[in-house]
Amino acid sequence: MRRRLPSIQALQCFEAAARHQSFTRAAQELALTQGAVSRQVAALEDFLGVALFRRTPHGMALTAAGADYARHVRQRLDALERDAVDVMGRRGQGDSLTLAAVPTFAARWLIPRLPDLAAQQPGLLVHFETCTRPFLFTDTGIDAAIWAGTPQQVQQWAGTRATHLMDEDVLPVCSPRLLPDGQPVTPEALARMPLLQQNTRPEAWRQWFDAQGVDAPRAMAGPRYELFSMQAAAAIAGLGVALMPTLLVQDELARGALVVACPRPLTAQRAYYLVQPEGAEREALTRFKAWLIQLR
Repeated sequence: MRRRLPSIQALQCFEAAARHQSFTRAAQELALTQGAVSRQVAALEDFLGVALFRRTPHGMALTAAGADYARHVRQRLDALERDAVDVMGRRGQGDSLTLAAVPTFAARWLIPRLPDLAAQQPGLLVHFETCTRPFLFTDTGIDAAIWAGTPQQVQQWAGTRATHLMDEDVLPVCSPRLLPDGQPVTPEALARMPLLQQNTRPEAWRQWFDAQGVDAPRAMAGPRYELFSMQAAAAIAGLGVALMPTLLVQDELARGALVVACPRPLTAQRAYYLVQPEGAEREALTRFKAWLIQLR
């Protein structure tokens, strides 16, 4: 059955016009005339039977339907571009998968181990995207994600199944300059020190202090960081104490850039999982998962 699809050029013109909120700037980006972009968008609106833009006193703006469609079109065009670049790069040889991963874990733990994967699976390419929160696999071209969370959080990720990889221990670390005489402090003393916070784990410090039986009114106060790598850099700079997964700061601890502020880890509250959409599994993912499991 013939597919009812608009032309790629019309979609490109619409996506650029939606992003710039201007036919003129879209035309400059695409090396077309303003009239050509306008005609392509008009043809797309005729095809869909929906107005995508509306005139305003200051120019043009997306309609509600246009804004929603632009988001989906951008994702699909990005995926088509990735697929084309992937095929050109591999020249028809081997296989690949796209993996979303929490950035610091990918950079500090997973990527340094990829030479072993390359030795075992020389035809398998792994492309990376960042991921700090759950998402809908149907809206992306991502095959799987490596994600850190509690078992309950993993179960709430709709339309997926997960493979446990490893548990996570977290430990308070800081610059040695923050510690009196360079010695670890008690949890009570730590509660009075500046604490660095993680955006995706707003209650992490409170949970740690609760596990120590210490009242810490300022447990959720302090500057917040999106990535653990940012938090580690802030701790090295002496901005405060970071509650870090130990596997992510092994190098910093080994060279003394960070030290243990209080030797009381919080064990296995979270774990790392390989999360994938339910349904048939691509061979590339099967091979990657088998390699990853052997590292546990």
